Amino acid sequence: MDRMYRVLGFWTGIFAIMFFIGEMYTSSLIFFGQTGFFLLLSYLKLSERMYIYIFGAYLTVFFAGFTYWTTFMMGTGGGGH
Repeated sequence: MDRMYRVLGFWTGIFAIMFFIGEMYTSSLIFFGQTGFFLLLSYLKLSERMYIYIFGAYLTVFFAGFTYWTTFMMGTGGGGH
């Protein structure tokens, strides 16, 4: 299970680099933070159950934040017609 957290760290690192190249610095910092978080967790040698609990908590926080952002912070479309 710890190797899967390294895989998550790898992919969030790739996204962070792509966001940085695309000059989306806030998103880049968020993904660099997630990369560090996943890599740190991967080397803690926790039990598989604990890794699952941490991932469930991570998904809960992510979905709550994503829902808040898309509901209250993003502008509506419409194209300005």
